[in-house]
Amino acid sequence: MMTFAVGEKVVYPNQGVGTIENISTRYFEQRPEKFYLLRLFCSSMTVMVPFSNAETIGLRKISKNTDVTRVLAYLAGSGVENLQDWKIRFKINSEKMLTGSLLQIAEVFKQLVRIQAEKPLSFREKKMLDRSRTMLISEVSQARNISEPEAIGLMQKSLSKSGFLFPDPA
Repeated sequence: MMTFAVGEKVVYPNQGVGTIENISTRYFEQRPEKFYLLRLFCSSMTVMVPFSNAETIGLRKISKNTDVTRVLAYLAGSGVENLQDWKIRFKINSEKMLTGSLLQIAEVFKQLVRIQAEKPLSFREKKMLDRSRTMLISEVSQARNISEPEAIGLMQKSLSKSGFLFPDPA
């Protein structure tokens, strides 16, 4: 089981990067349960995550620099998954977003950017594009220890190599 320390930056799948602000114990039916209190960067919302559930939901450390390099190379490359049926695509993309994997989030992001270049996205896919965009920016900036505008610049440069424009926030 992976454990985290107060002050450590972590990724909460489908929500983004946050900081462990506190570790506390609450009692349920006389049984102690330890919790991480996590403050999310994007919304300043706090989330309590039970230790026993942290692995199940996919709470993880920030990606390493090598993972960011891999993601930037993926954004710059020509390959992108092409799923025509939006219902199937939405289900697969939702599952990828829930893994919390930086590369899988980049796959969702790039696929939706490509589709958006051809036709308008549905409301749900627009929201998913925006969430994947936010999550990539926040994790790339944290992993590389750079500002969010610098992270956007890096991703813009990579994405433009594959012929796509980096989308503005919804």
